[in-house]
Amino acid sequence: MNDPGPRRRFVHILWFDQLDSTNTWLLDAAGTGAPEGTVAVADHQSAGRGRLRRRWESPPGSGLLASILFRVHLDPTELFSVSALVTLAARDAIAGEIGVSVGAKWPNDLVTDNRKLAGVLAETRGLGGEDVAVVVGIGINVSWPAPGPEATELNATCLESLCGHPVDRRRLLEAMLDLVERRRHQLDVADGRASLLHELESVTVTVGRRVRVQTSTSTLVGTAVGLDPRGQLIVEVDGVQRVVSVGDVVHLR
Repeated sequence: MNDPGPRRRFVHILWFDQLDSTNTWLLDAAGTGAPEGTVAVADHQSAGRGRLRRRWESPPGSGLLASILFRVHLDPTELFSVSALVTLAARDAIAGEIGVSVGAKWPNDLVTDNRKLAGVLAETRGLGGEDVAVVVGIGINVSWPAPGPEATELNATCLESLCGHPVDRRRLLEAMLDLVERRRHQLDVADGRASLLHELESVTVTVGRRVRVQTSTSTLVGTAVGLDPRGQLIVEVDGVQRVVSVGDVVHLR
């Protein structure tokens, strides 16, 4: 991948001691004209959330909690490519800075040995208009949860447990933003967006696994065989391929 030179976007970083949610703050800022590349980071979130409005709270300073603003001209069916870009950038930054290899779990986690290390949540403002604001939030467990009952209950892990030494959150953030910049041009062309999804599929550990998928209307048990062009999960159930747009996935042994 060619080096784009000094980072031009993603340089306006606002670091807070506490916010209710970095995604909420940045979506509001987008509504008042914040430019693409604005980044909100918090040491602590009092109302951090994951997919389906689930709460996810961690001790202050124990994670990298960041949201990144993109302004894109995309069809709503292509928006998954934006979260794919951030997921891939975070994965590569973790490998490059920390030396830890992780995979993606569909639809929005980074995992190692089936334990959650990070979660990604994309939200939009102005959907249906010409200039859509997409805020992609990511929470990476840096020093919490340490091995013990809490980590077992959450089925989660953290970077410092995996690498065995302290992790500089600011350095990890800078590395991730460099990689976001390096990939940003891919969002502007169809081939680039397709390439992001293909690359994400190649590192998605859900693919090839027996899974149980709970949707709002049913439970599917089958084999995850890939991602479709919209980033939806394709599950083969009794020889029939089913496409899942939203669901909770459990990897089965």
